Amino acid sequence: MNMTQELPLMRKATAVWLVENTSLTFAQIAIFCGLHELEVQGIADGDVASGIIGQNPILSGQLSREEIERCEKNSDATLVLKRSITSDVKSTAKKTGKYTPIARRQDKPDGISYLLKYYPDITNGQIKKLVGTTDKMIDSIRNRTHWNLKNIKPRDVVLLGLCSQSQFNDVISSIKVVEKEIEKPKKKAKETKIKKTVKGK
Repeated sequence: MNMTQELPLMRKATAVWLVENTSLTFAQIAIFCGLHELEVQGIADGDVASGIIGQNPILSGQLSREEIERCEKNSDATLVLKRSITSDVKSTAKKTGKYTPIARRQDKPDGISYLLKYYPDITNGQIKKLVGTTDKMIDSIRNRTHWNLKNIKPRDVVLLGLCSQSQFNDVISSIKVVEKEIEKPKKKAKETKIKKTVKGK
């Protein structure tokens, strides 16, 4: 690492977010965050920084989505910090997101797994509304490609405290309404078929 390189705020928290939400290599994340590559691998394995909430460097203005995508396409490319630390402090203060207690961050994959298992028609948007996660996280669990899949167990999102019972009910009821609308034409088609069969006799 270049000793004059300016590093992002909350380096480990930023590394946690990059591990969970991008396909960047451990080396790329390590260089950007000023960490050892093995330390980043430890974050991915859950052995390091397990109690740290990921810090989104895009929201804090430290990285752009385009910069991340550029480096995802080229494993030899190095992430470039977008703004100075002074600017980051001001930006982060203005753009404070919804606070998620540390214990709950580890529960999110379990909550997503629960929703996908018991409500297979639920959309990514509805899951994000309840759990506050990313499309990448949802898709990795839906497609069973999540790096920690073997440790993910379906658990009730309300009991985990990821959302309220009323929020859960609102989303689930909207899914059921859609299901009913889909079932109506099927039921009518079935009834018509039965009537035709009876007439034919």
